[in-house]
Formats: sequence, structure tokens, C-alpha cells
Amino acid sequence: MTTAGTGQAEADRGDKGGIRTALAGLTTRGRSFLAAGVAAAVCSYVLGQSDLLRVGLLLAVLPLVCATVLYRTRYRVAGSRRLSPARLPAGSEARVHLRMDNVSRLPTGLLMLQDRVPYVLGPRPRFVLDRVEAGGRREVSYRVRSDLRGRYPLGPLQLRLTDPFGMCELTRSFSTFDTLTVIPRVEPLAPVRLSGEAKGYGEGRQRSLALAGEDDVIPRGYRYGDDLRRVHWRSTARYGELMVRREEQPQRARCTVLLDTRGIAYQGAGPDSAFEWAVSGAASVLVHMLERGFSVRLLTDTGNAVPGEGGDGFAGANQESADAAGLMMDTLAVIDHSDGAGLSRAYDVLRGGNEGLLVAFLGDLDEEQAAVLGRMRQRSPGAVAFVLDSDSWVREPSDVPGPLDGSGERLRMLREAGWTALGVPRGASVDELWRQADRERRGMAAAGGGEGP
Repeated sequence: MTTAGTGQAEADRGDKGGIRTALAGLTTRGRSFLAAGVAAAVCSYVLGQSDLLRVGLLLAVLPLVCATVLYRTRYRVAGSRRLSPARLPAGSEARVHLRMDNVSRLPTGLLMLQDRVPYVLGPRPRFVLDRVEAGGRREVSYRVRSDLRGRYPLGPLQLRLTDPFGMCELTRSFSTFDTLTVIPRVEPLAPVRLSGEAKGYGEGRQRSLALAGEDDVIPRGYRYGDDLRRVHWRSTARYGELMVRREEQPQRARCTVLLDTRGIAYQGAGPDSAFEWAVSGAASVLVHMLERGFSVRLLTDTGNAVPGEGGDGFAGANQESADAAGLMMDTLAVIDHSDGAGLSRAYDVLRGGNEGLLVAFLGDLDEEQAAVLGRMRQRSPGAVAFVLDSDSWVREPSDVPGPLDGSGERLRMLREAGWTALGVPRGASVDELWRQADRERRGMAAAGGGEGP
């Protein structure tokens, strides 16, 4: 028998190895028949009963013949797997479609199909396929679900072939497997306007006027649809082709999402832990900002930035938002605690300035790290911090909610440094905190005599 996935997986062909494989595939029934046949043959010799010898030979030969025929029967079976979808949020279900094609000229016997699935995705699926005619196909499907984000391999697919008497069972495995990516939960956020967001046309976009005047204008080549009134005749005569004035340059507003992954900053584990909330919150903000037209990047306490293309590490205007979101979601799907003790590496990345809006999801902070965050604020026109007190996440919730223990002083330090800082209680909604951050920013602007955007 030969099995195939996207490629072809050949069965073992060595005679000695093949015989051992066939004998190893004897089922409990086959081994029982073989043992009974040997016992009958021994009894016939001891008792001198020739009829009992014939019965013993029949019992012993039947499983051997079944194993030989099953091993020598050459089926060519192709298998494929399709995930729908291949990337899904935690807590959602995906359907896995399996397809088996009999590409040989012989019909198959009874086939038992089994796919290898990690334990967190559910039980291992098994299917029984009846006789598949020559050139025929069978399609089956099953569902997988995980509350834990990550990348999970599916496969390889295993096909078990058995004889009609159930004496022997051989297993063949496909060589290919697929990967299911479980990304963090993404919560829709309200379209509020936080400081650092640009004014101008469109959502989250800026207009920077180029240089005015005929002498200082920066021309570019004519494109179909350009207004002919913008043609710059002096440059046209100079370059020998139609040139137009570049009167304005659209510039996308920027947003940096800082995710604190320090292992010492969080306690607890599991889908309801503080760290998982921070990862989900970062994913929600990233998707929200991309949808609003921002150039975004994901930054961790280790100093690593995603997507990281280009000199500034942002997802630029030449990169599709869907591709940027997919890359950052894939990163968040497998992100784990770091061994770092501080946020200095992230601060080094932000020292260049012009980083746009800074949104941080932070764990437990000490005075030193709060001071580092205060210096980060000086590099961004607007900054919002969601601080998780991990102690409150591992304790049992009380009947009367109170202030977060141990985080009040750090929140005060961040607010004095200019952050819009919020404590995150256990089980809080990302959208509600997002709205609250906007209300607090407007209150700070009103108290300071400023005017919110």
C-alpha cells in the first residue's frame, strides 16, 4: 500500500522488514488464532490425533495468509488536508477537511483514518471508510478548538488497513502536516480620538505641505488622473517628460504598541491570566489602529519590533494592512514571557522620537521601571498605559471591588509624567478601558486648559 499527501510517501519494501511489519500488524484476534493453531498442533502430536493437526494448521495459517495478502496488496491512496480557517482567534472553532483519493486500479478494503492532533485542540479524530472504488474519493471533516493561543501542528495523517476477517492491521503515515495558528482574542474598540492622533483628512492621517513657490517645488512624474493645472512646465522642459507639482504629501500617523512580556511582571497562567489579557489587549489595539489607517508596530520589552521592515520598524504605507496585521498576530500567537528585568531596551528603541501615539500594556512595575516609562513619554506626543496588578488577578474576586493594591503609586508616577494611565482589574473589558482612557485624557486636557482633538 502506498499513501500520499501533498507528496508521495512510499511503503516499506524490504522483504525481511516487510514480513516483520506484517506479523507485527496481527490483531488480538489474529494472534489468538495463531496461538490456538500452534496449541492444537502440539496437542495433536502428543495425543496422536491427525484431525486435530489439520484444525491447528487451519487456525495458524489463516492469520498468516491474511497478513501476507494485506501486505502484498498495493493500494495507491492520496490524502490532503484543508483548514478553514488556518488562523483563528482563541476560543473559536476551525474545521479540518480531509480528502482521500484512491488513485490505483484496485478498490480498497476497509480503511481507518486517523489524524494526529495536539491534546489542547481536542480528541484525536478517527474515521472508518468503507470500500473506496478505483478512482474514487472520500471526504470527511472534524472540528478543532483551543482556548490557548499558539501554533499547533496537525498531522501526519495515519491510514490503517485491515483484512475482512480482522486478523491483521497495517498502519501507514503521510509525511506532510499543516499548522493551525490560534491568535489572541481581538475585541472591537470604539473609534475614540486619543492624543497623538493627527488631524486632517481621513482617519489618523496627516497632511504635511511640501514647499510652496515655483522655485522650491518638488516635482514628480505625471500620473494618470493628475490635475493638469498642477503641471510644472519648467521641470517638464528640463526632464523632457510631463512633471507635476507635489503640493502635499500624505503622511500616515504612527502608533507604537508596547507589550511588557517580563516573566517577573506577571503571576498566574492560563487563558484568564493577566499576561493573556495584556496580549489580547495589544492585539485589539493593533488591529484597531490598522483599520483607522495608522502605521503601527508592535514593540516588546526586549526591544524587538514587529513588523520591523524598513529603518523605523513600522508597517509603512507600501505594506498592506492585512499583511501587517497577519504578521503581528502570528507574533502574538506564540509570544511568551521574557527573561528581562526592565524596559530599558524598549526605551532605546523609542529614543529616536517621532513615534506617534504610544499604547503600553504593562505588568507589575517598580519605581525604576516607572521612571523609564516617564522618559518614554517625552518621546511621544501621546501615551496611554494599561497597568495590570498581577496580585489582583490571582486572588479570588471580592464582593466589593476596591482599588488595585500596590499599583496606585505607580499609576500616580505615570500620570505625573504625562501618561494617561489606567489600572486593569481582573476580567476588565478592553473596550471599556479604551473609552475610559479617552475620557481621562479629555479631563486632563480640560484641567490643563488644553483642548482635546
